[in-house]
Amino acid sequence: VQLQAFGGGLVQAGDSLRLSCTASGRAFSSCGMGWFRRAPGKEREFVAAISVSGTNTDYSDSVKGRFTIARDNADNTVYLQMNSLEPEDTAVYYCAGVLSMFRRSSTFTDSSQYNYWGQGTQVTVSS
Repeated sequence: VQLQAFGGGLVQAGDSLRLSCTASGRAFSSCGMGWFRRAPGKEREFVAAISVSGTNTDYSDSVKGRFTIARDNADNTVYLQMNSLEPEDTAVYYCAGVLSMFRRSSTFTDSSQYNYWGQGTQVTVSS
């Protein structure tokens, strides 16, 4: 599975952005998906995850209530809707996938669990 993330940009605090991640190959519908981010000088951190089935989602405390993850298996795409952006959200955002065809309702928050990674898209939030 090859992943390509896009949709980042420069916005002001309080604005919204929607990131998209498209996947090649038929395995996407068997992958749990996640978004991670790496801010300058910081470790990569978990942002959001969605199960294979799309019925379960998980969020980091820092984005809960502001970000929403969703997927469209027909289009091989996972989205991250980001509202009420804050300067602290500035980072490179990565989408990731983990084969989990037998755990269709599980979400994965540990980056080491993921098999596939996109190239990242920069999000910059100015104050």
